Amino acid sequence: MLIYALDAESTIAPALAAALGQGLARHEDRRFDDGEHKWRPLTDPRGADAYVVASLHGGPAYSPHDKLCRLLMFAATLRDHGAARVSAVLPYLAYARKDRRTKPFDPLNLRYVAQLVEAVGIAQVFVLEAHDAAALENALRIPVQHLQAHQLFDDVAAAAAGGGPLAVASPDPGGVKRAQLWRESLQARLARPVGFAMVDKRRSAGVMSSESLVAGAVDGQTVLLIDDLVASGSTLVGAATALRRAGAREVLAFAAHGLFTGEAARTLDDPAITRLVVSDSVPPFRLPAGSAVAGRLQVVAAAPLFAQALRESREAWRR
Repeated sequence: MLIYALDAESTIAPALAAALGQGLARHEDRRFDDGEHKWRPLTDPRGADAYVVASLHGGPAYSPHDKLCRLLMFAATLRDHGAARVSAVLPYLAYARKDRRTKPFDPLNLRYVAQLVEAVGIAQVFVLEAHDAAALENALRIPVQHLQAHQLFDDVAAAAAGGGPLAVASPDPGGVKRAQLWRESLQARLARPVGFAMVDKRRSAGVMSSESLVAGAVDGQTVLLIDDLVASGSTLVGAATALRRAGAREVLAFAAHGLFTGEAARTLDDPAITRLVVSDSVPPFRLPAGSAVAGRLQVVAAAPLFAQALRESREAWRR
C-alpha cells in the first residue's frame, strides 16, 4: 500500500497514513522555469495499491486547476509505471457544484472532471460530502466512495444536545436529503426523537428576500444546521437568522468544507450562529486569526473517516 500526499499544507494525508500504520510514500515535485512541473514517484509503484491524497480547493499556493492537473498527471504516472490500482482520495472535489445546466450553453463541469479522472486510469475515488452525491455517482463510471460529513460531527452534536430538544435543519431545499440522513443517524445514536426543519428562501422576480420561511417546528430547540460547504457565509447566516426568528434556542452551523471566501469573516460574525463546525478538508487559511468567527470555529479531523473507508476498500480488493 502506497499513500502519496500532493498537498503540503494538508493535515489529512499524514494523519490518514498514521491511522493506517503507513508512512507517506515520497515523490518529487520539480518546477521548471517556465512554470511546468514534473511529478515523479520515488518509490517503485509496480504492483502496488496506490492512494493519492489531493484536496482540490483553491489556495493558498495553487488554484483548483493546478491541483487537478497535478492529480491527473501523477495518477497517470503511477499507472504508467505499473501500479496495480490507483485511487484518488479527495477531501474536497473541485467543480462539483456545476453538475447540471441552468443557463443556455452551460458546461457540466462535474462530468468533465469525471471523464478526465477515468481517462488517466484512476480506479476509484473517495470524496467527502460532494455537493450532490447522486450527481457524482452518475458522472463517474468507476466506483465512488462518498463519505458523509455528518459522521464527523456526531460527537459535537451529541455533546451540544445534552438532554434538551434537538432538530437538524437544511438551509435550503437542495440540502434536505443531507439533513434527513443526519437526523436519522442521530436518532439511532441518541435513542430519542430528533426534529427536522428546512429553510426556504423567498424569491421575487429572481431577487432574494431578507425573509425566509421555516418548515418544521424548532421553537425552544437546539438546531443543527448542516450544509456541504460554507463560502461567503450568507446562506448559513440567513438560515440561522430565520431559525432564530422561528424560536430556535440556539443554532450550531456545520459544513463539510470551509472555503470562507470574500467577506466570510465579517458575514459569519453574526450572533444567530452559536458555533461553526467544519472539517479539515480545506485549511481555514482565509480567516484572519484574530477574527471573531475564528474564535467560534471548530475544525474536525476527517482522516479517521477516510481511514475506515480505505481499510474496507483494501480488504474487499484483496478478496
